[in-house]
Amino acid sequence: MRVAVLKGGRSLERQVSLRSGAQVEDALARLGHEAVPIDVGASFVRRVREVEPDVAFIVLHGTDGEDGSVQELLDVMGIPYTGSRPAACRRCWNKIDAKLEMRRAGLPTPDFAWFSRTAFAELGAGDALDAAAERLGMPLVVKPARQGSSLGVRFVAAPAELPGALVSAFAYDSSVLLETFVAGRELAVSIVDGEPLPVVEAIPLDAGAYDFEARYEIGRTRFECPADLDLADAARARDVALKAWQTLDCEGLARVDLLLDPAAGDVTVLEVNVVPGMTETSLLPQAADAAGIPFDALVGRLLASAANS
Repeated sequence: MRVAVLKGGRSLERQVSLRSGAQVEDALARLGHEAVPIDVGASFVRRVREVEPDVAFIVLHGTDGEDGSVQELLDVMGIPYTGSRPAACRRCWNKIDAKLEMRRAGLPTPDFAWFSRTAFAELGAGDALDAAAERLGMPLVVKPARQGSSLGVRFVAAPAELPGALVSAFAYDSSVLLETFVAGRELAVSIVDGEPLPVVEAIPLDAGAYDFEARYEIGRTRFECPADLDLADAARARDVALKAWQTLDCEGLARVDLLLDPAAGDVTVLEVNVVPGMTETSLLPQAADAAGIPFDALVGRLLASAANS
């Protein structure tokens, strides 16, 4: 098959996307397919029409790839593609919408509030920060509503730190999420075609937050896969992740980020990523390998699922 590998783009995750794309292209070549890389930009539609692919393999992280934009265009052009449909992408990309959906479905997710830049500029939202902090409690996590890979995420230990954290988050998006901090072990469950893979635990070696650099710089984080969990905790994590996948109407592949309270055994959903990384440090390939699915087989399976959808 001729496969258009959609990568790069204009988001802050461009370099990670290019690395994911290169890995996928190499696997497709080994599988005997014709991989055609497309760095997504203003000429995207024209380039796709020139290539005339049988299917598109989406490894475009961040804006355009995760918010449903390229999926909408591929639907219009009648080209099948890996991953979720546009509506599910939009739900997962906007953390506020995703959390509202999960809360309606009864899924555990940290308590939250949100503000828009317009509310601060025109409605005096700054005067409501004390009420939000009181309701949610300290410490808090402040994050852009639409961003990936922990970009713009700030930990807030005291109310005095909140304005600065909001300014930082607003640099990434026009809406900001305030979330009650939940201490716990950082887990991820990748799902392929509705099948939860083994749980991965991310353990930052500097004991700090699992931030953008820790995710993608080799040696910054130790990953355990399968995670060192008892059977009940592992089963609970996989079950909650699958329910989040179903609630948000995902397809193909996704990664669900979770926190496990080691004392109570409670599992909390943080977010769902519909275009998970495919780099050498990414969690989906690690989980697939632990499940006995080598990288090339994973790429082939995702491709076949897209082509037959």
